Amino acid sequence: MNSPRHRANMVHVYNCHPFASQQIVQVEQEPGLVCCGGGALFVVATGGCKVEAYSLEQEGCPLICRFATMGTVRSVQHSKIGDYLVTIEEKNSATYLRAYTNWRYQAEEKARVGVRLLGHLLRGASVRGGVQMEIIEIPLSERPVAMACCSVTGDLLVGCENTLVLFTLRRQNQQNLQNQSQQNIQSPWPNTQQSSSQSQGQTSTSNQNFSVLDFERSVIMHLPKITPKQVALCGGYVAVQAELEVLVLKLDASSEPKTMDKSLDTSKSADHLEDQSDFLLIPRHQELLGDRAKDCDIPVSIEKTGLEDKGQYTLSYVLFRRFTPEFFQGCSVEETQLHSLQLYPLFTSNQSVSMDEPACMFCFFSLPNAGYLYSLKGGVELLSAYQYPEKVLEAVLTDHLLHVITRNALQCFTVRCAAVAARIEDPYIDTTMRACPPCSLEVCATQDAAVYWSALSVCLWSPCYPALHR
Repeated sequence: MNSPRHRANMVHVYNCHPFASQQIVQVEQEPGLVCCGGGALFVVATGGCKVEAYSLEQEGCPLICRFATMGTVRSVQHSKIGDYLVTIEEKNSATYLRAYTNWRYQAEEKARVGVRLLGHLLRGASVRGGVQMEIIEIPLSERPVAMACCSVTGDLLVGCENTLVLFTLRRQNQQNLQNQSQQNIQSPWPNTQQSSSQSQGQTSTSNQNFSVLDFERSVIMHLPKITPKQVALCGGYVAVQAELEVLVLKLDASSEPKTMDKSLDTSKSADHLEDQSDFLLIPRHQELLGDRAKDCDIPVSIEKTGLEDKGQYTLSYVLFRRFTPEFFQGCSVEETQLHSLQLYPLFTSNQSVSMDEPACMFCFFSLPNAGYLYSLKGGVELLSAYQYPEKVLEAVLTDHLLHVITRNALQCFTVRCAAVAARIEDPYIDTTMRACPPCSLEVCATQDAAVYWSALSVCLWSPCYPALHR
């Protein structure tokens, strides 16, 4: 084996671990739910009603703040746009949807907290008192089961039983609210009113640029033949995931009157289902891309509810994928369910995240032993299919890696999202001086990392890359 001939034929194997460092966050109680965003890690204790936020940008991950919730948190997400938390909570056998804004001002747990309904902005003394955390109650006619925040606009999508509700993020300047509050002050003593005005101006000088967040219920989408388990929202794309089905739609705002599509007529399909209610129907495996997705048997109708937005909304089908229970071997029918639905945008280096639409949009979803990554813009296509060596519980897509977690390991796979974005930015990138891997290049796994977690969940704080950033 020491001869030159044998040495020339030897294969060198390199272990690649994608993580440059590891940080351990010490928490007081066992974590039940976790999520990341805005450079912070949010931890909800198991069965608790308190959220703890830790800084990921400082050494040792110090505690930023902790605050109590109004119910038992069942689901939590963070929106980078607006820097707010949204939760699905339960209390007294009822389910609530709440948004927590200005949570960073709760460094002291005794700080004031304002509670209000959706669309009812706090005025008067609450505004003059300065910046404080607000809890926004978002009423719904149905029980919320899933939610998602748009990483481009900050809008909120809520999935209920057979309906999707879109809330548009609104901002109102603090100074405007104070001016409106001042106009409402009707005091018979001019000196008192002038003193109140001076005091208000002194208090709010440092908060004139502060924006008050609120939401407006814009659109309700009715999906009578699908029950959402997970939803995703990004850049006008709406994705809904059931147990074995994924539907991706494109929602566009238009000034033209909306026209009813033939696919929205559900009377015929409803009668057909009633005739076959005595039979057990197993749907067949199906994949419909682009315009063909409208041929799926899931009708969608739009109900516009916005009061300020006078535009109309048009809906188009983008992707539909259905799996059969026996499609994959090695998992029982109960275990064969989709998870980890994600819409992921990519911007090129000459784009503004706040002004431009994403150059690329990807949709990822996963089964216990297989994951699927689709490119949605410029023609819908299956970009990569991942075959996992063992059962995967959760997965998260980033710019350059796909992270999946199993019962005892964290695995990483390569992705081709950056290659798609690079070729959009420069179609002639392949030259004698430089080259880019083809988008169809097969994916591979990197070194596994053994983990032993009581709360199995993946939440990533994705860094910004100079050429391609989220």
